[in-house]
Amino acid sequence: MAFVVVLTGGIGSGKTAVSDLLHKLGAVVVDTDRIAHELTAKSGAAMAPIVARFGADVASSDGSLDRAKMRVRAFSDPNVRRDLEAILHPLIRTRAAEMVTTATGPYVVLVVPLLVETGDAYRGIADRILVVDCPEEVQIERTMRRSQLTRAEAQRILASQATRAARLAIADDVISNDGGLDSLGERVGKLHSGYLELARGKLSGRSCAD
Repeated sequence: MAFVVVLTGGIGSGKTAVSDLLHKLGAVVVDTDRIAHELTAKSGAAMAPIVARFGADVASSDGSLDRAKMRVRAFSDPNVRRDLEAILHPLIRTRAAEMVTTATGPYVVLVVPLLVETGDAYRGIADRILVVDCPEEVQIERTMRRSQLTRAEAQRILASQATRAARLAIADDVISNDGGLDSLGERVGKLHSGYLELARGKLSGRSCAD
């Protein structure tokens, strides 16, 4: 199997910016959020069980998931969130594993926003864990701006996720994303060079520690 970097970070940390830069440098990106969108699109594999569990009103007029409505319900009721994750996570893991196994690039970046929360579900295939990090206030401001949420809504989402300390505790690599794209690009470039070297080592049969 390819060398796998599992990338994670809290909401608004800049995971997409980092994964996009790594993709431009040649890495294959498998994003579990994008898989979730595919599964909850019109006729997506998750829609039938979601509607069966939560009712037809969680579907938009085109048959896809009404993400705004589902988000409000999930973050206001832990049981709703648990049941939604019980439907989605196994489907996401299966599809992600298929994509990682068939990847043909120099290495794979598997983006898993809720890596800490999902326990060991993805860590078994990770050669390295990369955490995208920034101060929580920056996360809140970015989330408010990107998703047009109030501060209270952004804070509630942040509070529902693993803590910054918990993410940093599992990291092999940490990239700070509290500045501009220029400085981020330099940091990503250095990581990419290191991952290429490690990937070549895995391909030749050496361990990551060699």
